[in-house]
Amino acid sequence: MIADVDSPAFLADSSPVERARLEVRFWYPAGVDHEYYRINWIEPDRNLMLGFHQDGDHPDLGPCHIQLDYKDEPVDRYEAAFLDAHPLSVLEDRLKQFPSALDSIRWEDERPSLPAWPV
Repeated sequence: MIADVDSPAFLADSSPVERARLEVRFWYPAGVDHEYYRINWIEPDRNLMLGFHQDGDHPDLGPCHIQLDYKDEPVDRYEAAFLDAHPLSVLEDRLKQFPSALDSIRWEDERPSLPAWPV
């Protein structure tokens, strides 16, 4: 699913951008006992992506991580809590986490970073 988002409305007026895009994908790979997903907040004007990813890409971070990309390059990744719930519940929980996660982004020398994420 891809949806355009009125960023100030979604973030209660704390957004530095007017529009963002939400990209959501769930899939069920063979041999895994839980669903995989990527729930990404994308700001094309700033070339910024913040996402919750539950997949097999970074096993050192556990089954789920939060990732910040800038200019199509990963900047930070941290372990995030594994949510063993129905995909609609997972989506609801992650959407509720985006405002605080986005507020956590720090800019220094015109480059973003994400401080350590609470697990």
